[in-house]
Amino acid sequence: MAHYCIKCGSQLETRVIEGRELEACPNDDFVLWRDPKVASAVVVEVDGGVVLGRRSIDPGYGLWCLPGGFVNDDEHPAGAAMRECMEEIGAAVELTSLIGVYHVPKRDAHSMVGIAYRARLADGAELSAGSEMLEVRVFPLDSLPALAFPSHRHVLDEFLKSRASVEAASPQRAAEAVQRGKPPSPARAQSRRPRTR
Repeated sequence: MAHYCIKCGSQLETRVIEGRELEACPNDDFVLWRDPKVASAVVVEVDGGVVLGRRSIDPGYGLWCLPGGFVNDDEHPAGAAMRECMEEIGAAVELTSLIGVYHVPKRDAHSMVGIAYRARLADGAELSAGSEMLEVRVFPLDSLPALAFPSHRHVLDEFLKSRASVEAASPQRAAEAVQRGKPPSPARAQSRRPRTR
C-alpha cells in the first residue's frame, strides 16, 4: 500500500534511517515512523474469579477477552482502563495494582504497548454487557475459556503468577482476601516489590 507525505503529498520512498528501513519523503524531512499503539487490559476480580466478555465484534467475534482497549491521546492509561470497563462490562472499577507493561507484536498492524491492571468492582457496581460484548461473565480461575487474544492470555498468566506469589508469601492473608472477595491492598502489594531508583 502506497503512503504519501503529509507535508507535500509526494509518494514516500524506502530509505535506511538510523539503521532501519523506513518510508520517507524524497523532497522533505517527513518520515513515517511506525510507532506502537497503547492499549489497556484489566483483570477485574469478583468472588475469587475474573470478569471476561464475549466479543460481539471482530477481531475475535464470539471469543472471550478481558475488558480493555486503546488509550486515547488525551487520556492517562489508568483512566482509559476504567473507561473501557464502563464501556465493555458496564461497571465502574477501582484499579488496585499494575500487573505489567508488555510489547504486543502484530504482523498486519502497528505493534502495541499493552498496560495491564488489576481491579475490583466499585461499591454497588453490577456487570452488564456493553455494545462490543455479547455477554459478560465471571469465570473461576481454574476454568478460564479460550481467549480472543494471546496478549490477554499472557496478562492472565502474569496475574495468576503474581497471585500465587502473594499467597506463598502470606497464605493466611491471601485466603482471607479471597473469602472476602477482595484483593490485598495496593499498599501491601507495592511493599513487597523490590525498590528501584
